[in-house]
Amino acid sequence: MTAVSNIYPTAALRAADAAHHIHPFTDTKALNAEGSRIITHADGVWLTDSDGNRILDGMAGLWCVQVGHGRQEIADAVHRQMSELSYYNTFFKTTHPPAVALSEKLAELAPAHMNRVFYCSSGSEANDTVFRMARYYWDQMGKPEKKAIIGRWNGYHGSTLAGTSLGGMKAMHGQGDLPVPGVHHIEQPYWFGEGGDMSPEDFGIQVARKLAQKIDEIGEDKVAAFIAEPIQGAGGVIIPPDTYWPEIKKILAERDILLVVDEVICGFGRLGTWFGSDTYDLKPDLMPIAKGLTSGYLPMGGVLVSDRVAEGLIDKGGEFYHGYTYSGHPACAAAALANLEIMQQEKLVDYVADDIGPYLQKRWTALGDHPLVGEARMKGLMGALELVPEKGNRAKKFADEGTVGTLCRDLSFQNGMVMRAVRDSMIISPPLVLTHDEADQLVAIARKTLDDTYVELKRQGKV
Repeated sequence: MTAVSNIYPTAALRAADAAHHIHPFTDTKALNAEGSRIITHADGVWLTDSDGNRILDGMAGLWCVQVGHGRQEIADAVHRQMSELSYYNTFFKTTHPPAVALSEKLAELAPAHMNRVFYCSSGSEANDTVFRMARYYWDQMGKPEKKAIIGRWNGYHGSTLAGTSLGGMKAMHGQGDLPVPGVHHIEQPYWFGEGGDMSPEDFGIQVARKLAQKIDEIGEDKVAAFIAEPIQGAGGVIIPPDTYWPEIKKILAERDILLVVDEVICGFGRLGTWFGSDTYDLKPDLMPIAKGLTSGYLPMGGVLVSDRVAEGLIDKGGEFYHGYTYSGHPACAAAALANLEIMQQEKLVDYVADDIGPYLQKRWTALGDHPLVGEARMKGLMGALELVPEKGNRAKKFADEGTVGTLCRDLSFQNGMVMRAVRDSMIISPPLVLTHDEADQLVAIARKTLDDTYVELKRQGKV
């Protein structure tokens, strides 16, 4: 990395940050001792920190910057909208042109049976909305006893009260006495970590059937919905075996239970389709969205609602006592519209499916030959590397889980790329505009980081 003249007072910014800022998902005391990384600029797939170092954004911000950083078209669209109507709510029999236009656009892009959207400001709020909407729907259908919602262990659906409960992150549950009553969890389709001696195909069917077992345990007449991500993102890019989703679909087809497909990460081109539901041929009843909706330029989320559920809510439900100050915010809607226009004009979904996705996948999976990597996997532009102490032995893990992943993550930053650590897995989710040359740089930095990590682990006697 080449440093340029530092026009930002890094030390002063770090001190002020430590004095006043509580970061999300952070040991603030430890961070304050180390000092925050200060990001000051971004363009395309590159970040620049306050010391002038360029860093390849291998995580698209936080799974969200589909069209890359610094798109003037989005900034201009937001400026025009804020000059005309900076804010008005969508309560009180009111709407505005950006919300109308975005709703129409989303109905065009969504699966054919989904034609309505409820707006919020984030994926977490979207899943809080799902929690209420699913239960309210069954109330209107004369089945108020259907309240239970089934999620998956290690799934992630946000960090609000309902979102944390629906997700299966046990560390999060331990803070706040969660999940709330009525939320249940089943095993995840994580073959590498939990598949034992089974083939991926057999494991996919077996773990899917855990849903049928849980429904039978609770009682179908008491279960409102099953919620899952097409591919688990924050859980470590858990790509289900090919047999998993067909079996889930079969189980739900035999039962009167809503399917909630959380598209907050997988939606808007990440898998080479507009939605993960398209990738896996799913027909969700409710579909939370956020992140790639605006490419992160402004905060916006929503829930796409199937015609079946919309009919129950609208024709039978009367007033739905739920909403947010910023539901359908005009400037956020303008950002979303500009973002989606870029994606369509530049054919980014096709680019992921037919060009950069296969190109990066071939190079990324080749990292599986590294002595530290037990598995290299990727679908669309979501990838993971499983770091192991003994290659070929999936059952053996590093002691003090997460320490090696954190080491590798920090070395990746030093080498000029953002990779995220989940347990002892390294994951990436780069902007969809990644070029071939940038993909080559990404893989080269990843391999150097693996080499550096391996050298350090050998020094420590861990491999």
